[in-house]
Amino acid sequence: MAGEAQPRFDIPEADAFTAPYWQAAAEGRLLLRRCRAEGCGAAHHYPREFCPRCWSEDVVWEEAGGRATLYTWSIVHRNDLPPFGERVPYVPAVVELAEGPRMMTEIVDAPHETLHVGMPLRVTFRTLASTEPPGTAPTVPVVRPA
Repeated sequence: MAGEAQPRFDIPEADAFTAPYWQAAAEGRLLLRRCRAEGCGAAHHYPREFCPRCWSEDVVWEEAGGRATLYTWSIVHRNDLPPFGERVPYVPAVVELAEGPRMMTEIVDAPHETLHVGMPLRVTFRTLASTEPPGTAPTVPVVRPA
């Protein structure tokens, strides 16, 4: 209907468990989860309450250094879901963080012809525009060339 707000498909939903992750992102810090089980020690992303490698629940938050390399990407030239249509072309990507886990994100500030597997990247953050009350728009990690 005319005048009715369009649904947003780019705004993640925070909950009590992921609140530290979103708070850190708002401060410009990327958090990972690290397993403390003996013999494991794996870091993982996206945040889960257990280790996806050994299933231990002995996991803690850890700040990532922000270095990454490009694993794979695509260039999106058309997307009909709001607000993505306003952003085309954009580059969704999977990057490998220096700490080990891979993360789905978006590459910004990079000419498309310069992208290549293994490209050094750096995590930065973007606060999403929101139709919610001021100060409630989430900040998400994106990457740019290092």
